Amino acid sequence: MTPDDLITVENVTFGYDVSRTILEDVSLRFGRGRITAIMGGSGCGKTTLLRLIGGVHAPNRGRVVFDGEPIDTRNREQLYRLRRRLGMLFQFGALFTDLTVFENVAFPLREHTRLPEPMIRDIVLMKLNAVGLRGAAQLRIAEVSGGMARRVALARAIALDPELIMYDEPFAGLDPISMGVAANLIRRLNDATGATSLIVSHDVQECFLISDYAYLISSGRIVGHGTPAELKASDDPEVRQFIRGEPDGPVPFHYPATPIAEGFGIRP
Repeated sequence: MTPDDLITVENVTFGYDVSRTILEDVSLRFGRGRITAIMGGSGCGKTTLLRLIGGVHAPNRGRVVFDGEPIDTRNREQLYRLRRRLGMLFQFGALFTDLTVFENVAFPLREHTRLPEPMIRDIVLMKLNAVGLRGAAQLRIAEVSGGMARRVALARAIALDPELIMYDEPFAGLDPISMGVAANLIRRLNDATGATSLIVSHDVQECFLISDYAYLISSGRIVGHGTPAELKASDDPEVRQFIRGEPDGPVPFHYPATPIAEGFGIRP
């Protein structure tokens, strides 16, 4: 780990049970102040990687290091201290539907600080203004669109001015305009705050527009990494297939299974 790295993932292997390995001996480095994309097909281990960084799970082998400190999932005091330094945009927002937009963004401030209510109000309105939703502060979650809800979740993720922001599929389900707005927000917020951002996504175009560096995961291993320009120029078949969205290539369409005749009990 170098001083320029906020997080390193060192030779990590992980599986939820012994029968299936999700990540196999992966190593990644996330530079301070940069936006790094973690891309790959569905089920390749992208979200699992975020859970390991957040200390939700412990690696079976290897380690995750946050600012020079190995994460110990058994140390609750350490986990709370480190998590205070990160913000998380969940794949489906995970907003509290019985609270207003304002109350959703205020929630982490009330949970993790002892700030007076007038200061919390000012911070919440400032964060909502940053994502263009200050005028929607008193709306309920059911009254906002999907794209607006994603921006509310982003405002909540940055409420505590985290050093690390993790985005799990921030562009999923958004129309082209909302997708462009979300991408620009991520880039502008990262540049304005100096935070380190990790984006898990399979949206190549949007990730390449705003990312400084990217990793491509396939079948639980790193198959390519570099700047967007370097990945676009890669000759690796797996990288090319994913970047170009080609249906045929080394990445199979079918999940491993027995022959179809055997599955239906058909005898030759």
